[in-house]
Amino acid sequence: MYESMDAARIVAYFKGKRILITGATGFLGKILVEKILRVQPDVNKIYLLVRGTNESSAKQRVQQEVIGTDLFGKLREKHGDVFQQFIQDKIVALPGDIICDNLGLETPKLETLAKDIDIIVNIAATTNFYERYDVSLDVNVMGVKHLCQFAQQCSNLKMFMHVSTAYVCGDRDGLILENPIQPGESRREGRYLDVDAELRLVSEAKKELMADASRHELKTTETKAMKELGLQRARHFGWSNTYVFTKAMGEMLLLEELQLRGTTDMAPVVIMRPSIITSVLADPLPGWMQGTRTIDTLIIGYAKQNLSCFLADLGLVMDVIPGDMVANAMMAAMVAHSEEAAAVPPPVYHVTSSLRNPVTYSVLYESGRRHFYPNPRVGKDGKVIPTREMRFFPTVAQFHLYMMLTFKLPLEILHLVNLLLCGLFSRLYNDLNRKYKFVMHLVDVYAPFALFKGCFDDMNLERLRLTITMKTPEDHMFNFDTKIIDWDDYFTRIHIPGVLKYLCK
Repeated sequence: MYESMDAARIVAYFKGKRILITGATGFLGKILVEKILRVQPDVNKIYLLVRGTNESSAKQRVQQEVIGTDLFGKLREKHGDVFQQFIQDKIVALPGDIICDNLGLETPKLETLAKDIDIIVNIAATTNFYERYDVSLDVNVMGVKHLCQFAQQCSNLKMFMHVSTAYVCGDRDGLILENPIQPGESRREGRYLDVDAELRLVSEAKKELMADASRHELKTTETKAMKELGLQRARHFGWSNTYVFTKAMGEMLLLEELQLRGTTDMAPVVIMRPSIITSVLADPLPGWMQGTRTIDTLIIGYAKQNLSCFLADLGLVMDVIPGDMVANAMMAAMVAHSEEAAAVPPPVYHVTSSLRNPVTYSVLYESGRRHFYPNPRVGKDGKVIPTREMRFFPTVAQFHLYMMLTFKLPLEILHLVNLLLCGLFSRLYNDLNRKYKFVMHLVDVYAPFALFKGCFDDMNLERLRLTITMKTPEDHMFNFDTKIIDWDDYFTRIHIPGVLKYLCK
């Protein structure tokens, strides 16, 4: 790693580079693409692998879902009338998919790309906690394998960066180190996690479903079965949901590939593990965000006043990190390790805040109260939605008891009355029962995050941060020191308004 870096060195590194980025239509992917283009307009090419039937549809997706977003406003303003030409010169939309062999690209295109690429950044993932198990395995696990296979063909590759999540640690308490996950490692003692066995299990389960279900009901039955299987297998091995479970397997497979290949003639590999990524703190558009994060469920529910209670211990630390800080850390890590020899295991970075600048759920809640009481939401009918207090329950047992007495028992009474009156209240009962089940499912999936008691060690990230000098205003372009964040101010003035503007349209 360099003894020291400044903004000029980081910016200079990306000059003339050819970069392949997966997951560019996602939140973090957009931030990274915009940042590189803005600070280094002389980057040679940024290839964006996106799902599309052909080149035209891929270009359209990139234009609508990436370039056309508010995030690119500063860059659009900077280049003025030549903005679209600049984008056309720098961005190449590739119609493909990491779940496919050869990334879904035709052989001539793949071979040409392999000769060009200097850097691969894998951000692509399905982040749905309750995703189908087969889909999660395809994207979060096999996608990593396909990218590794492609990387082996890249003759000029200088860096392979894989973006994971800090929560691959599973259900743990205490200090969680920046250690790689070994192949076969499980969070339940005595259980060996075999990725190939999991792939076979899914294949067999789908065959059984096809044999048992009619063509008409197959899709619905298969979707539910695959979702349930994912949660079941995750919890069997000690992970809270399908997303973090398959991301952990993706890391295992990456390490396995590196161990098989060895370090000879291999580009450096870096694993980045951000925690809960929140809205942009400063650069280029404070408050900008996309996609509902764990904590935003609480904010949106409070804003719309359709969530009267939630499972959360307000005294616990929630590990959050603004999206622009994650992109800054990624770019710094690329520069720091590109000149190094490849290492097995690869360096791991926790891009987190719980150790360096912890913030509790109570800070978020109080920030919400301060925002919504003087600025209540207005409903579709134009009437003000009155802001009420929300009840929090620090344990699953307390929450379940409250839900049973407040909602489940009245529902059962309504069900009985409905039967006696020949279905007079069927629509009301079905609607309330559906909402009840949704809340209970939401809590079941999110509970491990809401009650998470671990603290992420970030010593590797701190060492990286200390290599970056902060002597000029430009150096702050790549700041990822969470100690500078006043969380109360950030939530009240930036994040909550961002949620309302971009997620509650």
